[in-house]
Amino acid sequence: MSIELDKPDRQQAIESIQRYFSENMEAPIGNMTAGALLNFFLEEVGPSIYNKAVADARARMQARLDDLEFEVQEDVFTYWRKFDKARGKKGQG
Repeated sequence: MSIELDKPDRQQAIESIQRYFSENMEAPIGNMTAGALLNFFLEEVGPSIYNKAVADARARMQARLDDLEFEVQEDVFTYWRKFDKARGKKGQG
């Protein structure tokens, strides 16, 4: 699965790369070179970041599911306990 950015995000990323080079490197970087560098990082590093994000989302969802089981758990076989309690009797099971 390739990671792609929509056009506005891609343009903003390229501009950010160009600014980074302008402020931190000895030579500025052109639009095409910044785009090629972005493509490299999306292809080379992007899948690792994506996989980590999916794993984090999965863990968070699993935690929510675990909470859900606790929150919606209902006691079973309670009819007779309620009935016996209403009549002042001790339940038999």
